[in-house]
Amino acid sequence: MTASPLLFLHGYWHGSWCWSEVAARVTATGRPAVAVDMAGHGLYARRPECLSRRPFDPDAVATEVSPVAGVGLDEAAELLVSQIRQVGRGAPVTVVAHSMGGTVLTRAAQQAPELVDRMVYLTAFMPASDVPAIAYIQSAENEGELVGPSLRADPTAIGALRFDLASEDAAYREQLRQAFFGDVDPAAADAALALLSPDAPVGIATGSTTLTAGAWGSIPRTYVTCAQDMAVRPAVQRRLIAEADAAFPDNPTSVVALDASHSPFLSMPDQVAEIVTNLV
Repeated sequence: MTASPLLFLHGYWHGSWCWSEVAARVTATGRPAVAVDMAGHGLYARRPECLSRRPFDPDAVATEVSPVAGVGLDEAAELLVSQIRQVGRGAPVTVVAHSMGGTVLTRAAQQAPELVDRMVYLTAFMPASDVPAIAYIQSAENEGELVGPSLRADPTAIGALRFDLASEDAAYREQLRQAFFGDVDPAAADAALALLSPDAPVGIATGSTTLTAGAWGSIPRTYVTCAQDMAVRPAVQRRLIAEADAAFPDNPTSVVALDASHSPFLSMPDQVAEIVTNLV
């Protein structure tokens, strides 16, 4: 049996660049693979003026409405469906989603199940039917996460989750590193921080999807847990898996465990590549 092409989708603040180490290893095996940008990120990202204006105005960081404030789950899923269709040329594709990318994959797979061969959630949000990702972010299971304390504005006021990536505060920058790249080589972690987009559209996290057994519930799915994750805590990961299996018991989630931070595509790309290439 011929394995389907792999499409990699990143999470909030990241871009297709974060998959470069994994994609190189996957394609070396002969399996087609490509990483794409999510709506409001990568080449679709737009920076708020306040972060580059001089003199720097810290009050503006907390008040300037984000240029990606209008991006929501509908738009993000529409873009992903078009990317899946392009990569697969109409045939099914295996989609690997990280973090908030899982919310977008869930909507896209529900809308176009015929285009998705398998869903792989890498420490990703895999929300239950009609439940927005924000509900898991704010849940008791996510206690101790480091993303919320790193935000520099009220998401409901500016329409985005904003980091001050140019901050010279060493403690703040270390908190960001621990939130995403705790087990990543420090030099690579600093490089990755420099590539993040400052704003992530809050509308993706507040949107929800009604799931059905004939669409999302019928597609094989794998969840890759990360035990050291400080952005999507392990208790949240377990809850996501349990809810999916309770809703669709005839199609249980296969689970693979990694002892990794939130970004195993940077800290252990060999293992991530091996996991996804072994899926047919």
